[in-house]
Amino acid sequence: MRALVFDGQLRLATVPPPQPQTGQALLKLRRAGICNTDLELVAGLYHFTGILGHEFVAEVEQGPSHLIGQRVVGEINIGCGQCDFCQRGISSQCRNRSAVGIHQHPGAFADYLALSASNLHHVPDSISDDTAVFVEPLAAALQIMEGVHISPRDRIIVLGLGKLGMLAVQVLRLTGADVIGVVRHEKQSQLLSRWGITACTYQDLESERAQVVVDCTGQASGFSDALHLVEARGTIVLKSTYEGLPQVNLTQVAAREIRIVGSRCGPFEAALRLLQAGLVDVESLIEARYPFAAAPDAMQHAGQRGTLKVLLDF
Repeated sequence: MRALVFDGQLRLATVPPPQPQTGQALLKLRRAGICNTDLELVAGLYHFTGILGHEFVAEVEQGPSHLIGQRVVGEINIGCGQCDFCQRGISSQCRNRSAVGIHQHPGAFADYLALSASNLHHVPDSISDDTAVFVEPLAAALQIMEGVHISPRDRIIVLGLGKLGMLAVQVLRLTGADVIGVVRHEKQSQLLSRWGITACTYQDLESERAQVVVDCTGQASGFSDALHLVEARGTIVLKSTYEGLPQVNLTQVAAREIRIVGSRCGPFEAALRLLQAGLVDVESLIEARYPFAAAPDAMQHAGQRGTLKVLLDF
């Protein structure tokens, strides 16, 4: 089968198809999305080697009978089922976990993927393949509310209006809070205006006026900017993974009693409900589509500054 492999070089290779193990389903890929994490892995994050990709929709070819022929999306964390986190139902933090296309598990940028059937979620017919690709990142955006209580009275600033940030502002808007997206170019402003969300440049914002700041920048400067904007006893939510080690003023964190919340993967079923109800606009975020045979070109396109979602069509 074809697979997009990174082993120091990014290349489309021919590799043996996966052989499903007990409890796994064999998935035939239909569509996949390129994420900032994919780009960061190629840049050196986690010293990754292997098949990339973790945002996808696929059809079940082998597995439990009730799933055969179904379109599905898949949670990316595979827990051991035995450790204390798994026993508490927190498999995303399993002490022995693997993660699809990120850590010790082949990714979805391939014709076929074997994945635990327990990780799969049925995609309703009303949700298109293009839309279904966004389930994983939309679930990650929803996870913000799992870690932070959002009041309708809050002012929330979102930094980094890329692929994830554009989902985060839409999800946070549903809480009734005063949501502000920090824009860097006109395309971002136009999308926020379409959704009825306030757009500002960083320079236009007063310091220490937001109850919650969400950092989706993926840049070391994002945390410093968030610290500048959050009020005393406010909360910074980190949705970023960083290539390097950002320099942070921990004295300010302590003196102003700032709460720092890490936020990662989230609830797939909730994301599917939002998409089915049409409460989040994802199709406006699609910048380009490439056939899977042109996957290296798609990755190059996705890495260009300001690019939103690039899809791979199988």
